[in-house]
Amino acid sequence: MASHDVDLLVIGAGSGGVRAARIASSYGARVMIAEEYRVGGTCVIRGCVPKKLLVYASRFSADLDDAAGYGWTVPDPTFHWPTLIANKDREIARLEAAYTSTLERFKVSLVKSRAVLEDAHTVRIQASGTRVRADTILIATGGWPYLGPKIPGLEHAISSNEAFHLPELPKRILIQGGGYIAVEFACIFAGLGAKVTLVYRGQNILRGFDDDLREHLRSEMRQRGITVTCGHTVTAIEKAGDEFITRLSDGSAIAVDKAMFAMGRRPNIVGLGLEEVGVKIAEHGGIAVDEYSRSSVPNIYAVGDVTNRVNLTPVAIREGHAFADTVFGAKPTAVNHAFVPTAVFSEPELGVIGLTEQQAREQLAAVEIYKTSFRPMRATLAGRNTRCFMKLLVDGDTDRVVGCHIAGPDAGELIQLVGVAVRMGATKSDFDATMAVHPTAAEELVTMREKAASYRRAAAE
Repeated sequence: MASHDVDLLVIGAGSGGVRAARIASSYGARVMIAEEYRVGGTCVIRGCVPKKLLVYASRFSADLDDAAGYGWTVPDPTFHWPTLIANKDREIARLEAAYTSTLERFKVSLVKSRAVLEDAHTVRIQASGTRVRADTILIATGGWPYLGPKIPGLEHAISSNEAFHLPELPKRILIQGGGYIAVEFACIFAGLGAKVTLVYRGQNILRGFDDDLREHLRSEMRQRGITVTCGHTVTAIEKAGDEFITRLSDGSAIAVDKAMFAMGRRPNIVGLGLEEVGVKIAEHGGIAVDEYSRSSVPNIYAVGDVTNRVNLTPVAIREGHAFADTVFGAKPTAVNHAFVPTAVFSEPELGVIGLTEQQAREQLAAVEIYKTSFRPMRATLAGRNTRCFMKLLVDGDTDRVVGCHIAGPDAGELIQLVGVAVRMGATKSDFDATMAVHPTAAEELVTMREKAASYRRAAAE
């Protein structure tokens, strides 16, 4: 008789947990996965996927405006928020069913309930009170929206979770935050016709991104009518009839229909019983793990945003797969978190990989910088006042491209392919030797020849 009910119990059926469960099962493991909300996790249910659908919707307004410059006569368009949300919900339901079907196909037992650790090998299924013994436990519960410090009226603020289910499009919305989620939703709501104010406590949006890219996006957002207020915070939210009065740290007040706080996400670990069984939490708030995603308790692992390493869906998937290979496939696999490409689906879109200019100058003895800004071809006849921006950072000693930063149409698609080259160690000479595809925006990446700047650190005496 088996000493455990299952070989692997996964808590959290998001992207990382589902990948780990199905790969472990393919190696012959008996797997159970517990999920208290919906199968698919943040990305599928209330993150990347529904957000991208809203991004598409928000861009049609500009497309319709641009069409006139190309000879199209378009009647005054109207937008119906409930139709968008209903169609989005149908697509999310389809994807959830696909994820569930995948688990069934791989013979993974799915339990729709919250699960809590009682000891290193025992998990209590809260819906039924059942206790399940597992040889290995994987925590993949992701992150949860953080609304910031407690302020008067904080209960009136919504997070990105609620933004996907609003009954109607707010005509005026204030968004507090300056990261991915805040910037993306500011552009979504503005594109759909709302008056948007973005408030961020820092000196510029998208902390951690290249400074030139940050400034470029901020300028473009303002051109699109978004008010970007940096260096301030919301200190109170007051309900006044059908609207809300948001008070800022500079003493000003802004009347809005909705206030959305998008101040990042924190590891979703509260009440899981981790501390009780000895799982250590890192200083950054995530579960502390080694290079193989093993926690301080030898048979308990964690992947994805709950570890607060690189909080991106593809990273969680890679970590989940590597975990299963390591523990059940006899193929120890550590995930390399360097040179991870990513995109911000703002307007314009951003695509980045590698070092920022500041990081390159801090880490490398010599840095060469190439950058360009130009009006995209599509905007010429449309008459739209927008510009693309591209920047390459090169190690001055090895000629290797160590950073690429793009702002413009399809930047996310571009950076995925650039990521292959950068990951393989491509040099600036390799970029230069690549034939351009004309006319495209991407050709600028292989035709930049003139250095914008170069730096060499002074040798230590």
